[in-house]
Amino acid sequence: MQPQVLDVAAPEKPAINPWVIASVVMLATFMEVLDTSVANVALPHIAGSLASTPDESTWVLTAYLVANAIVLPLSGWFSTLFGRKRFYMTCVLLFTISSAMCGLAPSLGMLILFRVLQGLGGGALQPVSQAILRETFPREKQGMAMAVYGMGVVLAPVVGPTLGGWITDNYTWRWIFLINIPVGICSLLFTSLLIFDPPYLVRKSIKDGLKIDYIGLGLLAAGLGALEITLDEGQRNDWFSSGAIVAATIIAVVGLISVVMWELRQKDPVVDFHLLKDRNFAISTLTMFMLGFVLYGSTMALPLFLQTLLGYTAMQSGMALSPGGLAILVMMPIVGFLLSKFEARWLVIFGLLISSYGLFQMTDFDLNIDFRHAVIARIVQSLGLAFLFVPINTMAFYFIAKQNTSYATGLINLARNIGGSTGIAISTTLVARRQQFHQQRLLDHLSPLDGAYRSTLESAKQMFMSKGADAVHATAQAQQMIYNMVQRQATLLSYLEDFRLLAFTFLAVIPLMLFMKRIRPKKSEMVVD
Repeated sequence: MQPQVLDVAAPEKPAINPWVIASVVMLATFMEVLDTSVANVALPHIAGSLASTPDESTWVLTAYLVANAIVLPLSGWFSTLFGRKRFYMTCVLLFTISSAMCGLAPSLGMLILFRVLQGLGGGALQPVSQAILRETFPREKQGMAMAVYGMGVVLAPVVGPTLGGWITDNYTWRWIFLINIPVGICSLLFTSLLIFDPPYLVRKSIKDGLKIDYIGLGLLAAGLGALEITLDEGQRNDWFSSGAIVAATIIAVVGLISVVMWELRQKDPVVDFHLLKDRNFAISTLTMFMLGFVLYGSTMALPLFLQTLLGYTAMQSGMALSPGGLAILVMMPIVGFLLSKFEARWLVIFGLLISSYGLFQMTDFDLNIDFRHAVIARIVQSLGLAFLFVPINTMAFYFIAKQNTSYATGLINLARNIGGSTGIAISTTLVARRQQFHQQRLLDHLSPLDGAYRSTLESAKQMFMSKGADAVHATAQAQQMIYNMVQRQATLLSYLEDFRLLAFTFLAVIPLMLFMKRIRPKKSEMVVD
């Protein structure tokens, strides 16, 4: 659907410093992205408090992600239907009220319901915020504006587990939701005073002839909802050995293919897939999917590695990630400045190489690494991530007309979120399956015919006997100790393979940059295809 463009002069709106507007939209964006990860570490506490099992409590995460994914690509259509400012404020209000309800939920069922509402309210905040920033800043300053936006989007998943762990350990899990209330109120107040709809974005209501595409909405909701359930619950239910996962996968494939075919033929589509005809936007959307894949996959894998193998607490593992978040915070504005000097695609290639190098450093981890080595590897990876988000968005929107911005931001943010869910699902599955594989390979060597095994077993047996155990018990204790060592080594190898996969994923993206249309730095006028 193409919003109408007016040729008449629009009434003047108050002159507002664009950086003030950037701060306002980043406030809500950071709050919403934070909620995708802040609840992860609190699930055991939620399960215990609400008398549910750990598996049941994971629906607190799944419900949010499903609702969030459904709303993301619809933000452009809703902005036209209700007006962007009104739609944005409605989403912030819904997100804030549902956050309060989550914090007060008396049962798991009610908490899941309120998380669905929270996801519906929060899903549109990212694309609408991005659209507002693009319109607020002139072309030569949009790189820096996207850097401010990117600090919220990339930093929030990093600090989310740390903040969630600290709040849960020192207060109660309910406060991870209640802290959204003052932030939401401030966002509503500032938005009402400072944000205005652009003159070319004209509301088109049902009275004006706008037809609600119920079939497209239904197919999109079914496809994305089933996809998120498949990715989030797949490993937990042993993937395709579960009938529910098979059914969800079929619904996802049929729904998503059908919605694309249906929407391409509609006069007023709820999602404008025609935007993907632009080569830069299509490649950037795929690259953003890969960015989400690696960002969320590594943010999940590294803390679990530190906790399961090195005995870190949730708070300590979060602290290992925090310096990487600070590196992103420092580098984002610098990258925004570099965009005025260098082509965006070369900055992306540089970021992919640096981030891959940091991930390859993680493949050299062993069971004796200290806190400093983990932090340094994460900082290197994060420095590379800082060079990706802003240039990718710059390339994506360079040839997209402003009146299509809301549709485009919805698609590219959906790609990042689906990429994140895919990254977590594949990393979790890879670690679990390869741990079993390596454990079996290592157990093959635990044979009386293996000299190294006999020597290690005898040494361990003598150690336990020296502590007072008899020969039979000492042998059993020695065998158990060796088996525990095998399990730890197998788990270590599986995590190293996951880090290697994430590193190669980024390297595989580099050739795509060579197919991007060239974007000259400091070009002031927009080119529309």
